Amino acid sequence: MRHRRVLLPAFAVTTLFLASACSSPAPHAERSAAAAEHGQRIKTDTAPADDHSDHSLTVAAAPTATATATAGPGTAGRQAHRTTLKVSSYDSRTRRAVISDKAKGKGSSPSATPTPSAGSTAPPRTAAVGDVIASAPAPGAPHGLLAKVTKVIGETDHGTEVQTEPAALNALLGDDTAKGDVPVDPSAFTVDKLLPDVKVSWSKVGDVHVGPKGAKVPLGSLRLDVSAEIPTAKDAPVSATASMHGFVQVAPQVDFAYGGAGTDTAPGSAYLGVSGDWTSGWAVKGRAAAATGTPLRIPFAKLHADPVLQVGPVPVVVNLDLTCYAQISGDGHVTVDVEQSLKGDFKAGGTFGPARGWTPVSSSDMTSTPVRASLSSAGSVKTALGAEASVGLYGTVGVTADLAPYLRGEAAGTVTASSDGSRPTAEGTWAAYGGVDLSGTLRLQLSIFGTPVIQRSIPLGALHREWKLAGGSLGA
Repeated sequence: MRHRRVLLPAFAVTTLFLASACSSPAPHAERSAAAAEHGQRIKTDTAPADDHSDHSLTVAAAPTATATATAGPGTAGRQAHRTTLKVSSYDSRTRRAVISDKAKGKGSSPSATPTPSAGSTAPPRTAAVGDVIASAPAPGAPHGLLAKVTKVIGETDHGTEVQTEPAALNALLGDDTAKGDVPVDPSAFTVDKLLPDVKVSWSKVGDVHVGPKGAKVPLGSLRLDVSAEIPTAKDAPVSATASMHGFVQVAPQVDFAYGGAGTDTAPGSAYLGVSGDWTSGWAVKGRAAAATGTPLRIPFAKLHADPVLQVGPVPVVVNLDLTCYAQISGDGHVTVDVEQSLKGDFKAGGTFGPARGWTPVSSSDMTSTPVRASLSSAGSVKTALGAEASVGLYGTVGVTADLAPYLRGEAAGTVTASSDGSRPTAEGTWAAYGGVDLSGTLRLQLSIFGTPVIQRSIPLGALHREWKLAGGSLGA
């Protein structure tokens, strides 16, 4: 885990960060245990093309010793197989790879590469032009590799060197189908702390890593706690201060689906997305520097994971990046004491169908708990604690999403008002609103499924929900 300190006064904030996970939420203990169990009994048998009665492949978290998969040139009915091959090294600039045979030891050439499935009559053979290889993260390919061999260059001390070009999943999955959502192991994330006071907590079956004292982290969840001083408004008194503290807790999942139509044609359907359960709570106090139309975004942690899904015999590497941030906007005139807690779920991704091509999918169902919203002086403020995420396959970004639960307050006059039931004081009008924004983009790299290339980025479509927490008119 890396730790990088950032000085708060130098908030030259770039747009970083979060949002994660996939499809529908479910209890984490059961899901994590089920994923681990499925990883030990993944479907590995692929029937011959002339006896292919079951096209459905299991989708599960890959076991620790993830195998490589390969498929060779031939008929449209060719099948992917597990193999003893491994990618010993890869050069992303030249797209040259060195492939060795784990069964024969270091430096051996990849003869008799595919391991035939039960019932298959295909004889073993050497690697050849036209082979498509799917590999878990390997030296030089930290995000996994999906490539087609275009030339066999020759033997080296470490294996056979080959020239490759990018490949698509339909070359391996063919006319099979697969659908599933897999929780991401919270301990698999590397965390880059962007502020000094960030604490990380996570828990999984049989293991717990606790950050702040008293933090309760559900199984399968990752929690980040942050506390920081923030810049004050330019015209604020010298003695004025502003601060924020809070936490983000998320149980991310990866959603994957493939509906095959053959190795040399676009699939009948496809889906890639991120979803999960979400809990957050945060408080902002003081007269923070903010301006309408120019939100102050403070990223406090960047996270990365490369979970591997085992789709039948094929390792599908998913690249997940998250950036957690706090954001403040408003007119900079109000002194605030606001607190917000939300709980719910979210989903963001893209789905493909032959008739409509790629279309966005986004949803979020959040519930707000009672909050404290105190505003002094006329003005407005909006605070958010959110996450910006990107999800892709084999090092290519396919979907980006930005999930931002927020609290918005506005006041006229001099008001100290609260939505927690206590009696407001002073005169004026006030209102407090809770809400959530979810936005993002589909990228052309989703063509990695074997679908037509997207000619332009497609917005997910802004999802905006807001609800009134409290408010009213006050007299003297």
